[in-house]
Amino acid sequence: MPKLAHIVYFTLKERTAESIEHLLSECRHYLNSHDGLISFDLGTHVKDLDREVNGDFDVSLHLIFADRASQDTYQVSDRHQTFIANNKATWQNVVVYDSYIV
Repeated sequence: MPKLAHIVYFTLKERTAESIEHLLSECRHYLNSHDGLISFDLGTHVKDLDREVNGDFDVSLHLIFADRASQDTYQVSDRHQTFIANNKATWQNVVVYDSYIV
């Protein structure tokens, strides 16, 4: 079974340094250390790399799972659902890309 990459881009309603740091902290608390999670990384938008192909976002979440089943379990986990419930109101937009790593 191939590994699965789950990449999420968050745009916040309040695009302040404090709001960004809060979401990063929430991601670290709720989304790290799930069964089958191989890699957990967070990022922030590089504002001075203004290219036509770069989207606009505040926080990026990069998760690599051992397989599709691990990612499916993560999606319905209590910690993931709590993260969504606690933070959803702060999001202006969320874009998710899931892909198999070949």
